[in-house]
Amino acid sequence: MRIRVALALTAAVIMAAQVGGCAGKPITGKARAVGEIDAGTAAGIPIDNSRPSGPKQGVEDAKFPVENADNGEMDRLAMNAVSDIYDYWAEKMPAEFEGQKFEPLHRLVSYDSNGKPVKVCNTSTAKLVNAFYCSLDDSVAWDRGVLLPMLDKQFGPMSVVTVLAHEMGHAVQFRLGAKSNVNRSTPTIIKEQQADCYTGSFFRHVAEGKAKHFDINVGDGLNQVLATMFFIRDPAGESANKQGAHGLAFDRVFAFQAGFTEGPRRCAKMNQDEINSRIAEKERDPQDKQAGGQVEISDKRIMTKLEESLAEAFKRTGAAMPKIKDNGATCADGSSTPPATYCPDENIVAIDLAALKKIATPPKRGEPGLDTGIGDFAAFAEIASRYSLAIQKSVGASLEGDKAGLRTACLTGAWAAFTVDKTPNDGDEKLHIAVGDLDEAVAELLLEKSLIAADAKGKHVPSGFARVEAFRVGYFDGDKGCANQFS
Repeated sequence: MRIRVALALTAAVIMAAQVGGCAGKPITGKARAVGEIDAGTAAGIPIDNSRPSGPKQGVEDAKFPVENADNGEMDRLAMNAVSDIYDYWAEKMPAEFEGQKFEPLHRLVSYDSNGKPVKVCNTSTAKLVNAFYCSLDDSVAWDRGVLLPMLDKQFGPMSVVTVLAHEMGHAVQFRLGAKSNVNRSTPTIIKEQQADCYTGSFFRHVAEGKAKHFDINVGDGLNQVLATMFFIRDPAGESANKQGAHGLAFDRVFAFQAGFTEGPRRCAKMNQDEINSRIAEKERDPQDKQAGGQVEISDKRIMTKLEESLAEAFKRTGAAMPKIKDNGATCADGSSTPPATYCPDENIVAIDLAALKKIATPPKRGEPGLDTGIGDFAAFAEIASRYSLAIQKSVGASLEGDKAGLRTACLTGAWAAFTVDKTPNDGDEKLHIAVGDLDEAVAELLLEKSLIAADAKGKHVPSGFARVEAFRVGYFDGDKGCANQFS
C-alpha cells in the first residue's frame, strides 16, 4: 500500500519465472465473481481434500515424438500433460466450436536452458527459462532443466500441467482464429487472458475425473494451481496494454475461474472492451519515483492511517468502530486467531505486529512458497478482515460459519476498493492501495489458513476458489454487494 505524497510505495515485483506467451461483441455487465458462490465447492464441484492431486498411479506414460527429449521425469510429466490436453481439445473443440476438428501440434520441443541450445521459433534456447507456444512453426517448447523442476519443487507437478495447458491455449487460439476473436494483430493481453481461461476449462475436465494421466482436488490442489499465478504474474505497475503483457494475478485468476466455471466458449468471447472493463489495477504513475517498495507496517503512523481508512470506509454503517491494539492478538477471554483477532466483548482488533510484519515481508526470488511472507497488503487485509467482523456484529449477522467467512472476505474486498486513489492530485496523504496489492490478497486467500476469508473463530472457508470470488464481489460491488450476496 502507499500514502501519497508522504510515501509512494507499491508492491514488489516477485517472479519465479516469466512463463508463457509468444506469440465479437463486448460482454455486458460489471466484472464480478463467476457463478454462484458456495463455500464448499469450486463452481459446483465439492471440496474433497482426501482426493489426490497430481499424476495418477499405474497409468502408462504417453508416447509420441518430442524433439530433443531426454525422457526423464520432467519430460514424462510434460508429455503426459500434453497427451491429456490433446484428449480434452479433441473432444471439446468440435463440440464447442461448430464441429471444428482439433489438430495436434506440428512440433513439441524439450530443452535444457543450461544445456546444449536448440533453435525454436527462430530463437536459441540458451538460458531461456521459459515455456512457450510459437505460431511460426506451430510448436510448444518447455525448459526441462530449470523451469519445470523449479515449478514442480515450489508448487507441485500440477503447476507444470498448468503452464503447458496455458501454452496449449495459445495453440487453440491459433486454430480457432476468428472463432476465438484473435488474429496476429490482437493485443497480447487478450491472448493471455484467453489462454488462462482455456487453462481453467481444461482443469475442470481434470477435476471432473476425466483426464487419463492426472487428477486434482478442488480444495488444496486447485489452490496450489491458482497460487502459481502469483509468481508468474506480470511485474506490478506494468500496463495491461503493453505488448507481451500477461496480466496481474488478480486478473489471471479471474480468467482461469471464468473458464473453469463457464467453459471454453466463455474464453473465446474475451476481447479488449471486456478486459478493459474489469482490469482492476492500472499501470504505475510514471511520477511515482519510489514505486517498487513496501510500507513499513510497524510504523505507528502507518497503523494510524490504516485505522483511519477502515473507520472511514465503514462509517456509513453506523457501527461502533473497534480499536486496533498490539497485544499479541489475544482477547481478554483468551480467544485468539493469530496474527489478528476480533474481540467482540471488548470491541477491539487485537494484533501481533511482529507476526504481521513477517507476512508483510515479500518473498524473494527462488523462495519455496508463501510461508515466508507475501507483502504489506496481505498483512493489512488480515487486520481489515477482523475489523469487518465488528461491522457484521453491529447489524446482527452471525460471526461464525462459512457464510461469515465469505462475508468477511467480501467486506475486505470492499475496503480494498475504498482505498483506490480516485483523486491522485489532491495530496490527501491517506492510505491507498498500490498496484500489485490485489495480487497479495489473492496469495493470502489461497493459503491453507487464510484469515481474510475466516470467521471470528478463525475457521476459514474450505474453497479457495470461493474465497477469491467473494473478495472480488466486494471489490467490484462494495459492501452493498456483500449484503446482497451473503445476507
